Amino acid sequence: SEAKPPKEETPKGISPIKAKKTPSPADAERRKLRPGSGGEKPPEEPPFTYQLKAVPLKFVKEMQDIVLKEAESVGSSAIFEVLVSPSTAITSWMKDGSNIRESPKHKFIADGKDRKLHIIDVQLSDAGEYTCVLRLGNKEKTSTAKLIVEGIP
Repeated sequence: SEAKPPKEETPKGISPIKAKKTPSPADAERRKLRPGSGGEKPPEEPPFTYQLKAVPLKFVKEMQDIVLKEAESVGSSAIFEVLVSPSTAITSWMKDGSNIRESPKHKFIADGKDRKLHIIDVQLSDAGEYTCVLRLGNKEKTSTAKLIVEGIP
């Protein structure tokens, strides 16, 4: 039992020294690279701007208006669908300018680039203007369509 503590201490004593030593060769390599690449920033920028150009934030397929007749529509569901690019973009949904939260009434379906807003059990009060907000980084796009519930004359 007396032999164990020194064994445990030695790795502890060694590892900080190793940790201190390992960064320095890497630092030296980095210093070597800098003058050759002409500074780090310029080479990094073109790929970044290129990536943004390659994947513009957009609606591949915009929302379409949905027209329902009250007699047929009450109790049925309406689905707004968009196709977005890129699939990493974040979508949120709004009705008449205010955010919709996911609930038993509103289901959000995101499957890759396919995004849907499923309005369950449509009532007259669900009629209005629906907007899909697409966000990626600091960019934002919107697509808007109407849900029209036509009352019975």
